[in-house]
Amino acid sequence: MGPPRCICEICSCGRHRCCHRPTKIYDDGAKPSHKTEYLENYPGYGNICPPESCKPKPELQEDKARMDGTTTFKSDYLPYEIVTRPFRQQEEYRPKSGKIDLGTIYQRDYNPHKVGPVTLARPRERKHTSDAKVDTVPTYRDHYRLWKSQRTESCKVERDYKPPSERFGNPSTFQDDYMPKQPNPPASCKPCDSKLPEGPFDGNTIHRTAYVVHELGPLFVRPREEYKPSDQPFEDLTTHQRDFKGMPGEQAKSCKPEDQKHGSDDPFKGTTEFQDRYQPYLVTAPEFHKPREYVPPTDKMDLKSSNRLDYIKHKVAPRAPMKPAPGRKNTGPFQGKTTTKEDYQPWRVCPRGPIKKEEEIQKPTGKFASLTTFRSHYIPHQANPPQSFKPVEVVPTGVPFKDETLYRTEYTPKKPEVCPGLNPDAMGYVYVNTDSEGHRFYRRLSPEPSGSDSSPVPEEVPAVS
Repeated sequence: MGPPRCICEICSCGRHRCCHRPTKIYDDGAKPSHKTEYLENYPGYGNICPPESCKPKPELQEDKARMDGTTTFKSDYLPYEIVTRPFRQQEEYRPKSGKIDLGTIYQRDYNPHKVGPVTLARPRERKHTSDAKVDTVPTYRDHYRLWKSQRTESCKVERDYKPPSERFGNPSTFQDDYMPKQPNPPASCKPCDSKLPEGPFDGNTIHRTAYVVHELGPLFVRPREEYKPSDQPFEDLTTHQRDFKGMPGEQAKSCKPEDQKHGSDDPFKGTTEFQDRYQPYLVTAPEFHKPREYVPPTDKMDLKSSNRLDYIKHKVAPRAPMKPAPGRKNTGPFQGKTTTKEDYQPWRVCPRGPIKKEEEIQKPTGKFASLTTFRSHYIPHQANPPQSFKPVEVVPTGVPFKDETLYRTEYTPKKPEVCPGLNPDAMGYVYVNTDSEGHRFYRRLSPEPSGSDSSPVPEEVPAVS
């Protein structure tokens, strides 16, 4: 037997890993105890055994016989005869004699009254029309009189423009008053390069030096209550275990159809039932509807309408335009002189020539030769058609087709391998211990299988947590 090994090193399928703990600083060196607090505080008394666990044991399920399809419901079920429910026959309708009284309380108590048309509270519109001619002179025109107003004289002082003889001073008030100053750079907040202190780091803090350890008083422990065992025996039999009785039954039949070969060994014939029984029918071409030829009418169209026949023309004078009264016109010559025309003096400006660099490479003067190096060096070759690898059409023979392949003849079924990490106890492994990091180690008792078909199985395999 070799040393114990972990599942992280031995697992053959790669799906099993140990449940690692967060860190190793909590390792106190003591061996782990697999007892719970309940087992330590409540030991067993007398012949009273703890109840058995209903959890199934982790064992490999071997290949068993087919499952019995009978259940307790099938065995205990008693079929009953189903009787149709009697239904009540509907009586034949017979109409009653006499007339139906359709009168209501409203018709009996209602007194009709004569209702007249409602009088409108709104007065009717009155249209004042007369045959007199409308006087087109309004009161504003009749009472308005033009006043003789004098034109106000301009208060502008006329001054002859004289161009300055001296040159315009370029500096402005901002340039005269501005005094350049040298900017002072801000002080740098970067610390100076200091050397690291030599020697070990002093990790003492005020909390560590000034901390005073106080003694803790005894904790309050609740006294244990005395256990008083019961005089009566414990009844661990349930109603299911007491009333259930297994009933033997027949094995259920499988509904899956058997794998049978549907077909024959005769060679395939190219004819089908559709080809044998198909009867061609004569199909006539569809008839197209020929439109009638358009014949124009011989009579002339009457373009007279009721509006043209019944319309009466009236002689109406054109409406007089509402043009304002003519104002006062100036008969003197137009004064078109402005300060811009009198003071503006055109300057002679020469057009500026384009700023263009002289070309270093001279352009060719001759005719462009369209012959390229590819055209000049290219030699045309006659291409040979590629050889066709298509097989020659072979007439099918009457020999049956052999559907055997190398995979079918040389295939050998392999036994599925079970990973030892799934259930190490059933594969011949014994639990050893668990370290502080959560690794569970197992040791193999049975020797390893030898042979070419068997895969290498590790000695120790930890359980899956």
